[in-house]
Amino acid sequence: MRRRRVGAVATAIDPITIERADDDRIADYAGLRDRKESDEFVIVESAAVVERLLSSKFFVRSFLFSPKGYERMRHLVEGQHAPVYVADADLMKGIVGYDLHRGILASAKRRPFSALGDVLARSRRLIVLEGSNDHENIGVVARSARALGFDAMVLSPNCADPYYRRCIRVSMGEILHLPIVKCGTWPAPIATMARYGFETWALTPDRAAASLYSMGMPDKVALLAGAEGPGLTAEALALASASVRIPMHRGVDSLNLGHALAIAMAAVSPPVDD
Repeated sequence: MRRRRVGAVATAIDPITIERADDDRIADYAGLRDRKESDEFVIVESAAVVERLLSSKFFVRSFLFSPKGYERMRHLVEGQHAPVYVADADLMKGIVGYDLHRGILASAKRRPFSALGDVLARSRRLIVLEGSNDHENIGVVARSARALGFDAMVLSPNCADPYYRRCIRVSMGEILHLPIVKCGTWPAPIATMARYGFETWALTPDRAAASLYSMGMPDKVALLAGAEGPGLTAEALALASASVRIPMHRGVDSLNLGHALAIAMAAVSPPVDD
């Protein structure tokens, strides 16, 4: 790998051609299809998501592109510190274990989760998930949270890894910009939120719950939601300051988690500062 120089100023890192799937330099990308989450790094795919990675606080370890992917991303990665690996499309398929149509991947050092106290001290809008083990749902919710002015996401200990590849992709990289707390105990953090001045609203399809639209605009609010199917546990519901529902027509009793939370977040979204 060579860094081209103009005078004393480093301008770019030459791409490195990969010719074998077992090359140790691209071990981060090996067998992605069947791989579990890593405690060391996260994998990002597609042009839009890699671009969001580059504007985040995550430290990029490397890039892996097909020749076409490299040409598309070249203007963005030439000034980066990380090595750029290029492999032909067939070889990339052999490396990752599936057909990567766009041929664009990056590996970044995993960042630690945020501390609950730090997040509560600087936030006004929180999304709180209990027991959500669906990576795509978490990614969808994270994207909506960013778009609708929410400050952070709080996860119960049994939620899925928010930095799993599919989760990052579905969030369009927005989850890389969202402070995330992964709680070590549960449901005590709900009570902690209340001590910091948050109204804690538990979303439920129960018709006895108050309408979301009758709740006004609180100064601080944490929206609580459980996994699709079981919903919130009785323990979480008991600690919430209110149970709220989204009024629905035609006898529909519930919505997909991502859709329901997008509606709820929009209802209490702060004004957009253009």
